Amino acid sequence: MSPRGAEKKRPQIVVIGGGTGLSVMLRGLKRKPMDITAIVTVADDGGSSGILRSELEMVPPGDIRNVLAALADVEPLLGQMLEYRFEKGNGLAGHSLGNLMLAAMRDITGDFVTGVRELSRVLAVRGRVLPASDHAIVLRAEMADGTIVVGESKIPQAGGVIRRVFIEPAAVHALPEALDAIRGADAILVGPGSLYTSIMPNLLVPEIAQTIRESDALKMFVCNVMTQPGETDNYSVSDHLKAVRDHVGEHLFDYVIVNNGDIPETVQHKYAEKGAEVVKLDLDEVTKFGCQVIADQLILFRTYLRHDAEKLSHHIYKLVESWMKKR
Repeated sequence: MSPRGAEKKRPQIVVIGGGTGLSVMLRGLKRKPMDITAIVTVADDGGSSGILRSELEMVPPGDIRNVLAALADVEPLLGQMLEYRFEKGNGLAGHSLGNLMLAAMRDITGDFVTGVRELSRVLAVRGRVLPASDHAIVLRAEMADGTIVVGESKIPQAGGVIRRVFIEPAAVHALPEALDAIRGADAILVGPGSLYTSIMPNLLVPEIAQTIRESDALKMFVCNVMTQPGETDNYSVSDHLKAVRDHVGEHLFDYVIVNNGDIPETVQHKYAEKGAEVVKLDLDEVTKFGCQVIADQLILFRTYLRHDAEKLSHHIYKLVESWMKKR
């Protein structure tokens, strides 16, 4: 065997999503011997991202910033600086410093994707961070009563039942580097994150879901621990899978990773006050989707419930390692 053949290949893993849940998980995954590419939503239209998107006609930077901060190998103080949000200042209040840095890098380098790449180098990011598209998209939701809600930030606030979401422009091009990463992946991981406003905008970008389906990589879905008011009220694990299927088709995942640990009643009551409840594992229904289930105590509770990044990453890495041995 040649020296090259004797080398153990580092798994190439593509992680798709957005929001806080994805960033929490990535803080654990970056410690594993894997090469990570994160593909991140470009549908954000609220807060600092929405202002920069509108005023500078750029891809919204907020979810990208969160992922860069999660994957950066820097001193904690620099990480805090990226996330720092100005509270005062005419024109500054509400903006995060990381968003402003991404806006600046876009202008300095000439385009957003190059700006993200260069800032990643400066921050010693462990992996690649790519927007799903190099054009901002508008997310729309058709509610059960037929009304249309426009804008990612407004959909959970509408207070209705979501029938479907869709993007405009519908024919927006996926970033070629994102499609290449999916094609070259040994494993593809979707979630966790807001189902309709963080995960679905990526999968609805033309070619992304189809490229995932055509890949022979290991495909995993990390389900949320709690429902999201105005978005996934009363959803079980199988309801999350059904929503993905109804939007982008069958057979997208080989494994579903879920929490089956007990959540203290005091914590459940705290979430219930905001309209959230535990996502129930309906195992019989989940298996109808052809998925195998990995269930474990996967949560930590501080101020909010969060995935246990270390334990979740352990399960993901073991699945990927086993899959690689079979290839």
